[in-house]
Amino acid sequence: MAGNKERQRKLARERYARQQARRAQRAQKLRVRAIATGGVCAVAVVGVGTYFLVGTGGGKPAPASASATPSRTASASPTAAAAVAEPAHHCTYTASGTAARKVSLPPASPDYTASYQATIATNRGSIVINLLNSKATCTVNSFVHLAEQKYFSNTKCHRLTTASIFVLQCGDPTGTGTGGPGYEFASENLKGAKYPAGTVAMANTGQPDSNGSQFFLVYKNTPLPASYTPFGTITQGLPILDAVAKAGSDNSNGPGDGHPKENVVIDSVTIKQT
Repeated sequence: MAGNKERQRKLARERYARQQARRAQRAQKLRVRAIATGGVCAVAVVGVGTYFLVGTGGGKPAPASASATPSRTASASPTAAAAVAEPAHHCTYTASGTAARKVSLPPASPDYTASYQATIATNRGSIVINLLNSKATCTVNSFVHLAEQKYFSNTKCHRLTTASIFVLQCGDPTGTGTGGPGYEFASENLKGAKYPAGTVAMANTGQPDSNGSQFFLVYKNTPLPASYTPFGTITQGLPILDAVAKAGSDNSNGPGDGHPKENVVIDSVTIKQT
């Protein structure tokens, strides 16, 4: 009898240890953002975020040289979900995590016939974007919904990359790169996706269909795998991004990757139907 009890206690300890290991692994995934370009890996630790880019050779947005990267392992790039016919007539948003700012879920029935223009008013000037509603309907539906609920107002763009990947990443009210809206949704518009200057696309956690609120603005042609939903095109304001990029980052994630030295604060995002 005593032997059985001891064996049961041992099994219980082992189960507890496995549970703790799994919890620690999940926590680590929330703290660490992996980024890679051309097979070279880089990881940004807490303070810059869960949402990231994985470069060619990505999830939730990097330097190409090994000397520019901390020695950690990048997570795999997200697997694209089955393509949905666009424009989508129905959207699914799944509750996930804690919202950085309290917002409701976007409507499941998007206005798929609308044409939208977004104006991101920042402390450095306005950036105007044509939203690709006919190609990324559910993504645009979410972005419009968050903008109308003032989710993006008074938020910092928290990440700038200036080596190999050329983006400014925004959309997290916490300014850390870890915040999201409390829901996730599927990727769209990935077939043959490219990221030339002027592209606006979603950041993700590196897991399939893990889009939230964070997005990135491409200021220079950027080689990335087709893993990040392109949902807009910048029509005004690229010189603002160029000036911010020229000032550089604080290299907190490695050379050419960190917080922008010139703060970019989104005052508001307004949506106009065109």
